[in-house]
Amino acid sequence: MRGTVLDSHFLALTAIVTVSYQLAFFIITALLKFDKVTDFAGSTNFVILAILTLALKGTWHFRQVVLSFLVVIWGLRLALFLLTRILQWGEDRRFDEMRDNLGKLAIFWIFQAVWVWTVMLPVTIVNANSGESSLQAADIIGWIMWCVGLLIEATADQQKLVFKNSPENQGKWCAVGIWKYSRHPNYFGEMLLWWGIFVAATPVLEGTEWLVIVGPIFLTLLLLFVSGIPLLEESADKRFGNVVEYKQYKIKTSPLIPLPPSVYENLPFWFKATFLFEFPLYNRNLPPENLNWNRSSREGQNDGSKIS
Repeated sequence: MRGTVLDSHFLALTAIVTVSYQLAFFIITALLKFDKVTDFAGSTNFVILAILTLALKGTWHFRQVVLSFLVVIWGLRLALFLLTRILQWGEDRRFDEMRDNLGKLAIFWIFQAVWVWTVMLPVTIVNANSGESSLQAADIIGWIMWCVGLLIEATADQQKLVFKNSPENQGKWCAVGIWKYSRHPNYFGEMLLWWGIFVAATPVLEGTEWLVIVGPIFLTLLLLFVSGIPLLEESADKRFGNVVEYKQYKIKTSPLIPLPPSVYENLPFWFKATFLFEFPLYNRNLPPENLNWNRSSREGQNDGSKIS
């Protein structure tokens, strides 16, 4: 099949580069107990792979250049944002139980390498291909999805950073701006833009190359069930679970897809759980009797106020 050998070479190369890059930062983290560069290492790895695969192939087809450019823009923006944020906040609570546990720390870095390599698969395969087809509707649709996703992710990140850095908001959860309409709008934006990358890659995919869909699927499952929403929901529930206003925020606010609170709170729970990702997993730290999804009270305001 066309490109099979070349695809394999590119997949192997990107795997070697990714593992080596993450290993270097793992060593730094383990020896110096310095975890402020963790997210920076993950985001910049995408940039390196995009530029490397584009340059090595050297065909510089328009689709290859555009998709590589989109990855570079996303990676640099996220890397700089996350690095700035961690330097301001001074700590990353995810590593509180890992700093003195080399095994757990190693597992995290292995998982990060898998995340980078897997999510990059659509762009890696596009850049490995020699053929070029004319632009199709899928290209435009994918680029639009990426633009909307990046706008949502960047806006959400900035709004939350400003909120958290404001002294009067200490001890409060963020429910301003786009956070009024989604409890995790940044994750929604990230999923949308990577699905857009995949859609824009489809015009050149053939045969087994379609398996690169595992990239956006892996990202989606990761954020929905592993290291994204569940961890943040658990943390917020433990901090604010006894606050009436917070429980009202959860009842009225979509966990992922931005929706007006007045619409979301009146939808039946079966619809939310089936189509809007309101999984019981996200509420296991709240007593069921204190969070009635089928009959929401009108008390409290969705303004991110008060901690007990």
